[in-house]
Amino acid sequence: MTKLTPLREIPQQQLFVEGDLFVLFGELFGRGYVNGLIDEARAAGMTIVGITVGRRDEENRLRPLTAEEHAAAEANLGGRIINVPLMAGFDLDAPAGEPTPTDLLAPLTIKNWQEEKLDWAQIERCREVGVKRFQDSLAQVVAELEGLIPDGANAYFAHTMAGGIPKVKVFLAIANRIYKGRGARFMSSRALLDSDLGKLILMNFDEVTANTFQYLIEGTAALRQRLERSGGAVRYSAYGYHGTEILINGEYQWQTYTNYTQGYAKMRLERVAEQAWQQGVKATVFNCPEIRTNSSDIFVGVELSLFPLLKALQKEGDGRWANAQWQLCSALLQEGTSLEDLLQKIEEYNANGTITRFRNYEAWPLDNTEELAEVMVGTSEEITSLHRDRKALITDHLSALVLEGTGPLMFREMSTPHGPVLWLNHDIIAKQLNLMHN
Repeated sequence: MTKLTPLREIPQQQLFVEGDLFVLFGELFGRGYVNGLIDEARAAGMTIVGITVGRRDEENRLRPLTAEEHAAAEANLGGRIINVPLMAGFDLDAPAGEPTPTDLLAPLTIKNWQEEKLDWAQIERCREVGVKRFQDSLAQVVAELEGLIPDGANAYFAHTMAGGIPKVKVFLAIANRIYKGRGARFMSSRALLDSDLGKLILMNFDEVTANTFQYLIEGTAALRQRLERSGGAVRYSAYGYHGTEILINGEYQWQTYTNYTQGYAKMRLERVAEQAWQQGVKATVFNCPEIRTNSSDIFVGVELSLFPLLKALQKEGDGRWANAQWQLCSALLQEGTSLEDLLQKIEEYNANGTITRFRNYEAWPLDNTEELAEVMVGTSEEITSLHRDRKALITDHLSALVLEGTGPLMFREMSTPHGPVLWLNHDIIAKQLNLMHN
């Protein structure tokens, strides 16, 4: 278990300058954590280069972007995209003429998925094919990067790859029960993890979320050595999650969303960074706060830890800008509902005995329970119902603020990083936001 190592002070160093290279290692689709990093890189005058995961044709074969897709992706990024498909994971890979892992999952139904067994020898052959495909494509990408960055320049590689759930219909029904279900519709996350389906998902999570970071570090070794020999520096960052310290009863305390199935892969990601650091490579995983995104919305209740950020904004600043955020959030609530009352409900939620039992850092990530689902999902639904519009939530605004705060923190910290794994908790996020806006 990685030691909890929060970043407490706003970093002041600025290593990267005009002419340096910023590489987004993961395709940019919508608004997410990495947008803040891209904004900082652009402001510093860095050359921005991205990659693509490619697209699948009608027969699920991986292909590069078309000219039209390529132009749209470069416009979205605001930089050049190397058009070599770097799709992570192996769920759609297989030796020629053999079934993919996704094919093997096709017979699964909501009635039989816990008992069905998979052919692990076949899955391993598929994994080997997928890894080789990825590493071969990565070598092509690095060859193009070599021609884009001169001796003596600095390079920042921002790893953003995560996920890895195979596209099978049965998983949506399972996920709805595990992450949203209450009462008769509740399902234990342990049931998933103990099944062959769950074991395959965890393997693919590792491949997408963590192993790709290792492949990146290894695959750019020659480039890194060339730049360092000529006076440049190379940095690698990745996005983790391992709980967050938030204000509970006036003190910053670690807490987490349960059950975060990707937690095992995120810990593997931390180990990749730690091993690289021991070899002299400046690779850092930033464990970022819970936010609402398209991908996180399946985790009902993950957003509850966002609300105390409002109190952190006041605690870590002079109150002027923080008060404006309170007023903006208050306006999103139904008439007769006060923000203070909502925050009191969050305090009561965090003091609930069921919830406090899951604030166990050493045992992370814990399985869910029916009792937990009743409290967490129930509170989430109650809080959401207090808003004027379910499509305009306080947590949308607070998520955007977290994204805004993490960009400069990560970008500056990577100039002289303090270690391989760092937590960006609500205290440092609030300090950064107040600094930016006051």
